[in-house]
Parts: sequence; C-alpha cells; structure tokens
Amino acid sequence: MTHLLDDAFICDSVPAEFMDRLWEAGWRHFGRYFFRYNTQPDMEGGTQTITPLRIDLASCTFTKSQGRILRKNAVLRHEIGPVRLDDAVRDMFERHKERFTDNVPDALENFLGPDPEHGPCECRMLRVFEDQRLIATSFFDLGQQAASSVYGMFEPACSKRSLGIYTMLLEIEYCRGSGLRWLYPGYATLEKSAYDYKKQFRGLEWLDFACGQWRKHDPA
Repeated sequence: MTHLLDDAFICDSVPAEFMDRLWEAGWRHFGRYFFRYNTQPDMEGGTQTITPLRIDLASCTFTKSQGRILRKNAVLRHEIGPVRLDDAVRDMFERHKERFTDNVPDALENFLGPDPEHGPCECRMLRVFEDQRLIATSFFDLGQQAASSVYGMFEPACSKRSLGIYTMLLEIEYCRGSGLRWLYPGYATLEKSAYDYKKQFRGLEWLDFACGQWRKHDPA
C-alpha cells in the first residue's frame, strides 16, 4: 500500500544551498508556499502517481527533435534577467491560459507569489521575442548547484514553434553555462499524462518517493 505524502510549509526566505536540498527531497513552491505530494486525481476519478523530475545537465544532450526546435527558432531573440511582470507579460498570460479547460490559474502570482523579485529565493525570467514582439516567457529559480523551472507560457498563435519546449531548452543551456549540476523541470506521473513531454529529455531522473531515491528514467 502506497504511503500518502502531502506536506507543506510557509517560508519567506530560503538560502540557495537549502533550495538545492528541498528540490532534491521533492519539494516545490509557489511563492512562499512550499509543498510536496505523491498522488493526484485523474480525469477518470482515479489517481496518478507523482514523480518529481530532474535533468543531469552534464549528461543531457538534445534529441534530433529538440535540435530541430532550436534551429527553427534560431531567428528569435531571448533575454534572461530579473522578473518583471509588465503589461505585455500579463496580457500574454491571459491569452495563454485560454488553452486550458481544467485548473485554469487566476494570475501569474498563483505560481510566482505576490513579490517574486524578493524571494523566497532568486528567480529569473526568460523572455523570447520575434522582432520586438514578446511571444514566450518562462520563470525559473536558482539555487547553489541547481535550478528549478516554475512556469512557462507562450502566445497560442505561435504554437507551431513549440515554444514550451524551446524555453526549456534555453533554460538548460543557461543553467549548464552557469556551471549548475541539475535542472528540476517540475514533475510528471508514472501514468500517461499531459506532462509526458518532460520525459523526452536525456539525462532525466525521477524521484521514487517510496524509497527516497532518484532513479534514471528509462525512455523506453
């Protein structure tokens, strides 16, 4: 019988080295609210098994499909810097969330907290432009040896560019160039789900909550 895990705490500030330890133990956070759990309901009334993920940046190489996405978007410009929730970002969020019918978020603050520029840890914002037009944005936290993806979004009209995958690839390149060891891209489930795209990355590991060990993901 699976032991149900459902933990949470509130914290205003966490040093970088402790963020590494929290991510390694399966914790995530939205703003100052930290949480971890190992099951969630599915659309058929059953349950799915949560598996936190991390990418070993030293062993991560891109697949042919991911290489094509990078080449297709080579004409785009991107910037990485402090979080700035301006009108362009908020307007894109309103269009992006129309893609969903379940668990539709109210605001970016649902994921980032009310003041992401000031903790609980260092947060970075990736912005992607087509000429001068903002077409994709993602947010990721920085620890001492690791980083963690928080949220990504893009213009629905540009969906053929695979911008959700593209921003993840840019995050991987940035973190590897910064000398980090791990990137935590959130979670997937043991069962098939909408998060299966995260399982396409090489160097992927998943946390087995039952024994507290990280296991290498078998793409087969």
